[in-house]
Amino acid sequence: MNAPPPTVASRESSQPVKRSLDDVTPLILTFNEAPNLARTLSKLTWAKEILVIDSYSTDETVELARQFPQVRVLQRQFDRHADQWNYGLAEARTEWVLTLDADYLLSDELVRELQEWKPEDGVAAYIARIRYCVRGEPLRATLYPPRPVLFRPACCRYEQDGHTQELAIHGRTGHLRGAILHDDRKPVSFFLRAQDRYARLEAAKLLDAGREQLGMQDRIRQQIVIAPFLVFFYTLLGKGLILDGWRGCYYVLQRTLAEIVLSLYLIEGKWRGR
Repeated sequence: MNAPPPTVASRESSQPVKRSLDDVTPLILTFNEAPNLARTLSKLTWAKEILVIDSYSTDETVELARQFPQVRVLQRQFDRHADQWNYGLAEARTEWVLTLDADYLLSDELVRELQEWKPEDGVAAYIARIRYCVRGEPLRATLYPPRPVLFRPACCRYEQDGHTQELAIHGRTGHLRGAILHDDRKPVSFFLRAQDRYARLEAAKLLDAGREQLGMQDRIRQQIVIAPFLVFFYTLLGKGLILDGWRGCYYVLQRTLAEIVLSLYLIEGKWRGR
């Protein structure tokens, strides 16, 4: 006896349901991120493709990335953060990208939120809070501002801003409820080398800019001596990080040291007549 032909309902139910997340490509920049990358990728198993743009790492970063079947690794010589990110955006093959540093982990709350996520009409980018962690433990506060992480490349492009980048967004923005965890496990020697490079770029920006072009934070930095003291007391006492014990003190000293190095380059720049 022949089986009856499938009904319309049965034909529709046999089709795979397309998720909004199928239109999202996580995009990660790497350079010698072996201590961090596997933990970050482990939170992205839902993605059909993960794009890693590597700056010719000399450690096991690329080998670790290729252990994850969804990962596509591309290598590009690093010049500027904005150019590196924009290169990755051009390589994405989906309508949306989720941009992450290699030490940015999606919180469990954010993973659940993304699994139910549906883009709102007219929204070009979604902004997420950043929770700073030290050795896996979140601090009660941080100086990190929220940042746009989930967006349409057709509506957004990165622009260089000092040592880092800003995302130019052409359209409305929304907000994600879940947070991203910043959890860098690299040794302090990596931090020191990075801060020297970042401070040089940031000092050049501050020395060349007029006060009217800068926000309040950068105007304070232009005063040179004030910023390190303000950052130390604001993070330790104002943000309450003294209550987080050694982890809180670690973060306070990191941020204070970053401001001290920047101040030294600003003084050096003034001696050169800039």
